[in-house]
Amino acid sequence: MPRNNKPVEDFYAIIPAGGIGSRLWPLSRADAPKFLHDLTGSGTTLLRGTWDRLAPLAGDQRIMVVTGRAHRAAVEAQLPDLADHNVVLESEGKDSTAAIGLAAAILHKREPDVVVGSFAADHVINDVRGFRRSVTEAVAAAKAGYIATIGIEPTEPAIGFGYIKADGDLDIQGAPSAIKADSFVEKPDLKTAKKYVKDGNYLWNAGMFIARADVLLDQLKKEKPELHAGLLELAAAWDTSSRGAVVDQVWPNLEKIAIDYTVAEPAAAQGRLAVIPADFDWDDVGDFASIAKLHSGGRKSDLAILGENARILADSASGIVVSQSDRLISLVGVEGIIVVDTDDALLVTTTEHAQRVKSVVDALKLSGREDVL
Repeated sequence: MPRNNKPVEDFYAIIPAGGIGSRLWPLSRADAPKFLHDLTGSGTTLLRGTWDRLAPLAGDQRIMVVTGRAHRAAVEAQLPDLADHNVVLESEGKDSTAAIGLAAAILHKREPDVVVGSFAADHVINDVRGFRRSVTEAVAAAKAGYIATIGIEPTEPAIGFGYIKADGDLDIQGAPSAIKADSFVEKPDLKTAKKYVKDGNYLWNAGMFIARADVLLDQLKKEKPELHAGLLELAAAWDTSSRGAVVDQVWPNLEKIAIDYTVAEPAAAQGRLAVIPADFDWDDVGDFASIAKLHSGGRKSDLAILGENARILADSASGIVVSQSDRLISLVGVEGIIVVDTDDALLVTTTEHAQRVKSVVDALKLSGREDVL
């Protein structure tokens, strides 16, 4: 079968590139968040990898990136084909509803029938053809009036991901795999995750949302009318000379809330959310344990090493070492170890406790140690 590399009609991709990746501290910092790092050893950053997946689907002139003002230079350096009018800068992080909602509102004003798809800047997907198949089906579901998401078929009872409970086929032309989403489930404990995987009706929530911009905005209006109004006010001024003044006035007052709560969950409850089950590889690189798994191919006996000039001596050791210094690091007889060595901070934990690194960041914030964040 010939490979189809034509862009998907009416489709516009949105890349929210925000957050600091708290569970990847001290590698990921406010001024160098995880999407600006090469965490796979591929030679490209996670952001660049996301762009390379989406460009054939949307066309490089139909990708919008939402990021913080402080990251503009780094983002544009990594994405030289990113059009200036497709850069949306946040003065402060307001979570995914504001970021994705503003992009959708701007694009809807420019192109009323546009289908938008939001894809995080820090995910890893190697099966590009499988990804394209799923996105193409999701766009078809969006054109049929649904808000669509891509659910990943679980390969293990992961506790670091949210889940989508889905059941019941949907008869959507161009989206033969589409099923109806019943509900979203927060990150479970291990016992519950095992139950979900055994049940067979639960998919990992990959946080990919595809919809006609007007449908997404209509759903947001029902749930959060004030937030919706603020985003429309911003979009109305975006391509005018008054943008700066309106942003300064409106953006600080927008509610900070995830799009799962304002759009996806309500749409699922109302039977308006379609899920495309996908079997392509996917990882949100949420902690150092997931990075170790990416580099070891899932083998628990391996030691993953990141860092151009890493100096590591290991004997009967497994886990991951990330080195940004010229220090010699020796590991002897330790399993599932995580060592992250930077110029001003050192992290030592285990893969079992990788999710708890965020608590260190929270403690540093409370103690006022902003210098290492």
